Amino acid sequence: MEKKVTRKIPIVTVTLIAVNVLIWLVLELIGDTTDGEFMLAHGAAFVPYIIEDHEWWRLFTSMFLHFGAEHLVNNMLLLAVIGMRLEDVLGKIPFTVVYLFSGLCGSILSAVEDIRYADYAVSAGASGAIFGILGALIAWAAFHKWKVEGLTMKGLLFMAVLSLYYGFSTAGVDNWGHIGGLCGGFLAGCIVALIRKFRD
Repeated sequence: MEKKVTRKIPIVTVTLIAVNVLIWLVLELIGDTTDGEFMLAHGAAFVPYIIEDHEWWRLFTSMFLHFGAEHLVNNMLLLAVIGMRLEDVLGKIPFTVVYLFSGLCGSILSAVEDIRYADYAVSAGASGAIFGILGALIAWAAFHKWKVEGLTMKGLLFMAVLSLYYGFSTAGVDNWGHIGGLCGGFLAGCIVALIRKFRD
């Protein structure tokens, strides 16, 4: 007699992908998502606006904007692959919190480093939050025999290092946003894992 394992649909991951794609489609229909000025007018992050005009909401809205189709597709594919794994082990609400917290950590560190170097650029994208998912998976694996959902700690670390290396070797990538998201996700993942451990 065989048992068929049914996997729950990753509702939050699917919803996040749908929201990102829908926002991109709407913006692409009314303008050009590769144009920095257009993106700035529709919620992208820019330190002078955030600090001088107190538009702190840009730290959040920028997480759902993408510069062109390639930027969107690359991020959504990665979100689909690793997002469903983290959502499966954490659950919908903790996963959502980790995602948003990581994205904000990425946006904040990116802004801090822009201020530090006085080098201001328009930034947007879900990659900070996605790096946060990767960080949370690494944290979860550390608390669960060094693997999670078929992914080993070695594989997760390799993925993180390779992704960061790609960012640093490619022009126009918000590397501090990636690092902030990764660290924020790792911290959030540790907190969730510890809560679950003590609860059990």
